[in-house]
Amino acid sequence: MIFHETNLKGVFEIDIQPIEDERGFFARTWCVNEFEKHGINSKFVQCNISFNKKKGTLRGMHYQSAPYGEMKLIRCIKGSIYDVIIDLRPDSLTYKNWCSVFLSENNRKMLYIPEGFAHGFQTLEDNTEVFYQMGEFYHPESARGIRWNDPTIGIEWPINDLIISEKDKTYPNFSS
Repeated sequence: MIFHETNLKGVFEIDIQPIEDERGFFARTWCVNEFEKHGINSKFVQCNISFNKKKGTLRGMHYQSAPYGEMKLIRCIKGSIYDVIIDLRPDSLTYKNWCSVFLSENNRKMLYIPEGFAHGFQTLEDNTEVFYQMGEFYHPESARGIRWNDPTIGIEWPINDLIISEKDKTYPNFSS
C-alpha cells in the first residue's frame, strides 16, 4: 500500500498495490503493520456498505460527537464517488477546511479518515457501492451532521442535480 497524506493532517489517500495475473488481481486493503508505520493505530469494530441507485446521490456530511468519534476507511467497490471530508478539530491548522478525493472501482483507492472529521460523498454513476470500515459503533444519540452546501465551508460538488435524504437536508450550517 502507498500512503499519500492529504492537505488535512492525518487523512490519507491510499493506493493498494494489486498483484495481477490472468485470473484477475489480489491486494491487501488493510494491514495493521502498514498502517502503524504511518502513525495510524486503529481498531475496526464495524463494516458497512452503502448502495446508491442513482448518479448524483449525496450522503453527508456526517460525524459522531465525542466520546463516540469515528475513524473510517472508505473504498468505492462499484461505480465511483466524489468523497469529501471537513476538518472539525478546533486545534487543527486546517480547522473548517475540506478536501476531496475521487474513489472508484477502477482506481481502487481508499481514504483513511481519523476522528474529528465530517464525511460525505456524491455518486458519479448509477448503482454505486461504498464499503466503510469503522472504528466506532453507530451511536444514534451522537450522530450529527453539517449541511452539505454550507456557504462558510464552500464544498464544490461535481453534480448539481442531486438526490439527498430529508434528514441530510435538515442539518445546520457549521456556524449555526
